Amino acid sequence: MKEIGLKLKLKREENGVSIEEAASDLNMRVSQLESIEEGRKDDFKDVFSLKYFIRDYAKYLGLDGEEVLDDFNEYLFEQTSKISLEEIEEAKKEKEMREKDLKILSPYTKTSQDKRRILIISIAMIFLCIVTLVAYVLIRNQNKSDFVSDEVSFRIGE
Repeated sequence: MKEIGLKLKLKREENGVSIEEAASDLNMRVSQLESIEEGRKDDFKDVFSLKYFIRDYAKYLGLDGEEVLDDFNEYLFEQTSKISLEEIEEAKKEKEMREKDLKILSPYTKTSQDKRRILIISIAMIFLCIVTLVAYVLIRNQNKSDFVSDEVSFRIGE
């Protein structure tokens, strides 16, 4: 990456363009161009945007953008091919474990847990209705018996 950045920097200086002028012309920040020229790819959020920046910068400087992009792709391949198979397998296992923990459910993939939750809520609602009905009947009967006993005592008192 440093070789690519150095190549771009030398071409920019050869063309007599300041880094500020290039940044302004490309609608980029000076810090982005400095990062590219110094080979600091980690300063960018993702590799895809960095690829476009490198290609556009190379074209702006009069270089073959696709050729410079091919050089960058080769650099990336060399970097990623240094990862051992054990590390790749370990990363794959970790990813699978995270995916199991973070299952994303769509409305089309209801689980039995969702059905069980709906059943429990339904039973609770029915139970609540029954308790309310029983309480209503008991209170009503209590009020009736109080009314009857008041009426009986009123008639006896006559």
